[in-house]
Amino acid sequence: MTVAAWFHCFAGIAGDMALASLIDAGADLSAINDGLDRLGIDGLAVQATATSRCGIAATSVSVVSNEEKGSLGERPARTYADIEALLEKAPLPDRVHRRSRDVFAALAEVEGELHGVDPHDVHFHEVGGHDAIGDVVGTCLALEHLGVDEIHASPVALGRGTTNSLHGVIPHPAPATLRLLRGMPVVGTDLDIEMTTPTGAALLAGMGAAFGGLPPMVVDASGYGAGRAELTHLPNCVQVVIGTLSVPPRGPGQPLDIIEANLDDATGEVLGHAVGALMEAGALDAWVAPATGKKGRPSHTLSVLSDPTRSESLAALLVAETGTLGTRRWPVTRWAEARRTEEVAVAGITVRFKVSDTSAKPEYDDLAELARRSGLSLREATRQAEEARRGQEGNAAP
Repeated sequence: MTVAAWFHCFAGIAGDMALASLIDAGADLSAINDGLDRLGIDGLAVQATATSRCGIAATSVSVVSNEEKGSLGERPARTYADIEALLEKAPLPDRVHRRSRDVFAALAEVEGELHGVDPHDVHFHEVGGHDAIGDVVGTCLALEHLGVDEIHASPVALGRGTTNSLHGVIPHPAPATLRLLRGMPVVGTDLDIEMTTPTGAALLAGMGAAFGGLPPMVVDASGYGAGRAELTHLPNCVQVVIGTLSVPPRGPGQPLDIIEANLDDATGEVLGHAVGALMEAGALDAWVAPATGKKGRPSHTLSVLSDPTRSESLAALLVAETGTLGTRRWPVTRWAEARRTEEVAVAGITVRFKVSDTSAKPEYDDLAELARRSGLSLREATRQAEEARRGQEGNAAP
């Protein structure tokens, strides 16, 4: 059995929100504090309070410690190396140790990129104090207490506007948050607040969250972790659903985009050329499907499967090649089956096969080359290639 936690980030996610939602779902607070005590930070503990957001009962948390503040009223900043050493010395369960380390490693890598320093030398300010350590390690302890094996999440809501930081005024979402969310689906809002924090984004990135809707599961528990701000029309909390996956786990999958446009004035030649151009430009797949448009007009839908890093350029190419007045895009997850390449020789021509555990398919380009050079029909070239592979398979050493 595989137990999963799905975080519904309709109002974003922060470290304290994630931890609070897990406590609200049943994670034992005393067990979390026992684990935090092993870090050796004087008085480090989580306090939980029952609250509500827009009428939804929720839990909020705060992290306390007896760490002394410096002369400027700030608690000492820690480097990633400091936190790594702190975790290394703590007698924590292996999975709690690994998850906590991976979350802080994700933060360190991003901060290092943004400030041009080695990740181990990054000085954590907002995320190096006792509260962020308590949020991250506490969340990992809560997941362990609930027996969670996999992390899943919805697209992540982001706010807008600006805020003050130790580096001055920065925008929402924060630069570190955006770097951490690379390759993940996000949703913008018109709220002038920080809805997703670097710590919240790092929890998803560091623990390899799979994104999408609620996965098929038998629900065991659910909870709501409250954010600090009270919003008028949106409950400021993250929802978590804990359950046993009802299908065999497939891992986190590969986050991709689908880009589409409806076309009612494109010729077959334009559609064919556009598909070829998109594939040459790096699309993972492209296809055309017939459709019926407005006023009953026959039309086509041109779809493109893209890595998120190429989506903008492929959408622009789709517009340039077809003249469409608009495109749409949404995130999807792909699970690619393991495959290998095998080769056979037919009439002196090499034909490659794409082989998985359940199928073997010859490459079209190789079949076309075989047909052209041998004078065979494509169907006969395919038959001979498949027969050659079966013979080669039968002659393989046991």
